Amino acid sequence: MSGVQASVVVAMGSTTLDLELDVPRGTVTAVLGPNGSGKTTLLRTIAGLVALDGGCIRIDGDIVDAPADPSGGTSEVFVPPERRRVGWMPQGHLLLDHMSALDNVAFALRSRGVRRGDARHRALAELGRVGLQDLAGARPHTLSGGQSQRVALARALVAEPSLLLLDEPMAALDASVRPTTRRDLRHRLAGFNGATVLVTHDPLDALALADDVVVLERGSVSQAGPIAEVTARPRSPYVADLLGTNLLSGVATGHTVVLDTRIGGESAEVHLAEEASGAVFLVVAPSAVSVLPRSAHDAAPPGSPRNHWPLLVHDTAPMGERVMVALTGALEITAAVTPSAVADLELGPGRNVWATVKATEVRAYPR
Repeated sequence: MSGVQASVVVAMGSTTLDLELDVPRGTVTAVLGPNGSGKTTLLRTIAGLVALDGGCIRIDGDIVDAPADPSGGTSEVFVPPERRRVGWMPQGHLLLDHMSALDNVAFALRSRGVRRGDARHRALAELGRVGLQDLAGARPHTLSGGQSQRVALARALVAEPSLLLLDEPMAALDASVRPTTRRDLRHRLAGFNGATVLVTHDPLDALALADDVVVLERGSVSQAGPIAEVTARPRSPYVADLLGTNLLSGVATGHTVVLDTRIGGESAEVHLAEEASGAVFLVVAPSAVSVLPRSAHDAAPPGSPRNHWPLLVHDTAPMGERVMVALTGALEITAAVTPSAVADLELGPGRNVWATVKATEVRAYPR
């Protein structure tokens, strides 16, 4: 089993993309990160559209990009994009509107020198695999967003690549069709025996499609591993925000954690149900944070959980059937409450509140 192994160093203006990537055949790795973190640059480099400044890229064991050794030990290797066994599905799909769906898919083969009849035969079979054989003669402007995405996927796969690169495959789709399209994509990827690298900003894409995840921040990997491990133990605020949870950090002694962050010179402690020791991350679900009214001189609320902090409401934001309440003070934490609680407690910016969390609702793991 091979796939893609990449050691990538590429200058990106004031930032450098510098990472290691290993995606075996038959697996999907999702690359997530904020805008400007280097996600699309990574795909373009693997595809051969951007040359490495340092490192090496291998696809199924063959070197396709390696700059020359400055000491003269090795010569430069650069395989152009059309000679790499790579299927590319860009943002926006970029179908050629003067061609039918069939000819758009066949174009991927024609550009590699395959004869017209053979290319159209193979393209029709690939359209069948994505459920669009009946729309082979349709022009792109007549297709729905989901159908257009499947044509672009068929075009990327028809040449039987060793590696498939997907750049934000759901970004151009309406939210209403994304679940169905995501399911269709998962089904097609299950039958693809090459390696797949998926760039996305949506954690649902990663959860539904990927085996592993790589999180890029400012050109470097901040977290990587199996999807279940990364979601269970976020290690950066960006990952925690993606997952919709609170991430804190501190130093644990027994059942008590002294938080690292001191906002306004204040320190805060978090109490755990189980003992821990040393530097730890803490995860608290917003739904586990209760909010109670507080006057300026209130003592801790009677009968409250061991974790209770006097905080201020910073902001509120509706999210589905809940309202996310951002709280600040000796620590920053977000609570998920009902709209009626917002009204009853008058939870506007500047409101004094108690935030409480049961010790059993705090999950700690080593940093």
